[in-house]
Amino acid sequence: MNRSTTSPHGAARYRIGIDGGGSGTRARLADAEGRTLALGEAGPSGLGQGVPQAWRHVRQAIAAAFAAAGLPVADPGDCALGLGLAGVHAPALATAFRQADPGYARLVLDTDAGTLLLGAHAGQPGVIVAAGTGSVGEALRRDGQRVSVGGWGFPVGDEGSGAWLGLRAMQLSQQAMDGRGPQGALARAVWERVGRQRDQLIDWCAQAGQQAYASLAPLVFDHAAQDPVAWNLLDEAAQALARLVDAMDPAGDLPIVVGGSVGQRLAPRLPARLHTRSMPARADATEGALHLLRPSASAAAGESA
Repeated sequence: MNRSTTSPHGAARYRIGIDGGGSGTRARLADAEGRTLALGEAGPSGLGQGVPQAWRHVRQAIAAAFAAAGLPVADPGDCALGLGLAGVHAPALATAFRQADPGYARLVLDTDAGTLLLGAHAGQPGVIVAAGTGSVGEALRRDGQRVSVGGWGFPVGDEGSGAWLGLRAMQLSQQAMDGRGPQGALARAVWERVGRQRDQLIDWCAQAGQQAYASLAPLVFDHAAQDPVAWNLLDEAAQALARLVDAMDPAGDLPIVVGGSVGQRLAPRLPARLHTRSMPARADATEGALHLLRPSASAAAGESA
């Protein structure tokens, strides 16, 4: 039986930080003082893949965190929820997500890049570039201004991301099949994964979305050492991430954290001028999501109660 209660002062008994994107969802369960109790994971909760799925996976990740802590799942009314989700920059999706709130004591919503920024620099000025399934840059400047660059979504934006790399790999493999480009290791690997006939590639692309294209990105990394086409594609992706940094921090004086599964693999390829300012993240995006629940932070994000 769930015996969770609210504290006598009206504060939620638990704080939960959520990091949700196109590949998965992570939950950090903390007590009322912010001490971490456990972590949980579930499927993707990027809003672009649907608000019902996002809520389903957020709640599954929360349930997994409670299970990992050896606790029954608390009622939403006993929990303050800070979320960094991909797709929040689309107002209609953010509104729909808030309207589907099952009754959390507090709900503070930001982008997944925003919570990565808060965690990476502990709320202090700095730059983050996040490249996973998608890509985006966020900065908190020294004057307190917060800047977002990129993150326009797949397929029109998200340069340097996993989905972008996969889309480019598919385009190059199609060109190779036509004889418009070299039939190197990358093209052959795409054909091996998708099909060796023209019709098979057409059928795959007709059904593929962001996740499917992102699944091809590892092939680019795997074959870069023996295929100049793949090598150059990774350099192109790294340059795209560097342009995000330059747009956010034209003075070039803020510390930089590169995050995301693709971003971390591309980091060694960034221009040398950025390496001197690069640093490891001070905390992850789930910690950044917990930061949203602090009074000074939640005023700058979207909160509903």
